Amino acid sequence: MNSIAAPASSDASRDDRDARHDRVFRRVLLATVVFVLLALAAAALSMLWGGRDVLAKEGLDFFTTTEWNPVEDRYGALVPIYGTIVTALIAMIIAVPVSFGIAFFLTEVAPRWARGPIGTAIELLAGIPSIIYGMWGLFVLVPVMTEHVTPWLNDNLGELPVIGPVFQGPPLGIGLLTAGVVLSIMVIPFISAVMREVFLTVPTRLKESAYALGSTRWEVTWDIALPYTRSAVIGGVFLGLGRALGETMAVAFVVGNSVNFTASILEPGTTIAALIANDFGEATDTYRSALLLLGFVLFIVTFIVLAIARLMLAQLARRQGT
Repeated sequence: MNSIAAPASSDASRDDRDARHDRVFRRVLLATVVFVLLALAAAALSMLWGGRDVLAKEGLDFFTTTEWNPVEDRYGALVPIYGTIVTALIAMIIAVPVSFGIAFFLTEVAPRWARGPIGTAIELLAGIPSIIYGMWGLFVLVPVMTEHVTPWLNDNLGELPVIGPVFQGPPLGIGLLTAGVVLSIMVIPFISAVMREVFLTVPTRLKESAYALGSTRWEVTWDIALPYTRSAVIGGVFLGLGRALGETMAVAFVVGNSVNFTASILEPGTTIAALIANDFGEATDTYRSALLLLGFVLFIVTFIVLAIARLMLAQLARRQGT
């Protein structure tokens, strides 16, 4: 009897110990999640609280006007908001097709011995500091934009009836377009790495079946791999977009840092992150409050972008479930 009771009691004590450890582990995980949420809320509310003076003075006009004049204490955030969105869109227009091409090449075209080294080399671009991208853009890309790209856009697209003003501007080289190109190079490693990894998760049987039916490599990727990994691909694209929205130093080198509103992507402009980085160290009183409120605006813009990504992924998941 004693020999039977001893194992039973030891099993019961072990179950109690495991349950206790499980509760502790669950509480630790819950604490980490709560900590992250509190830190996020504290960062947003601290920026909003720091910008309360400008918000009380300017009201909603802060978000809809273009005048940014620290001398007269007049602040309108539309120019940096516009610059942030435009440069990010330019970056994504360039980066998404290029990233898709890189992922397609590495998974379907490149020989097996070359896939690893090429993929590693592309991923190494993500480790380069942003200030290096900014210096490269200023000393290498800006002369190319000045001598070749800007004159070509003026001559060929600048005279179009509706979109012409967007491509008209002096051959300065610095501007929203240059900043968008630099941003695209910075986000390509992130998007292409996600696309390549998810393309590799496509079952081989699906691809082989398509090849057996006479499909080309492009058809297999476009009709099989891309629909199969659509949710993950969209997530990777929005990951790159989030990086483009918040980039600071690389943009500050090539965007021109002008607070004058212009519809042309060839003229100097500014972004929220670049404006804060350039002026926060010397800002005082109301100007610092305006920059803090700009930081809150960038937080909201990024949050909205990520929320849209989550909604799109949720809708795709529901469609795939049905």
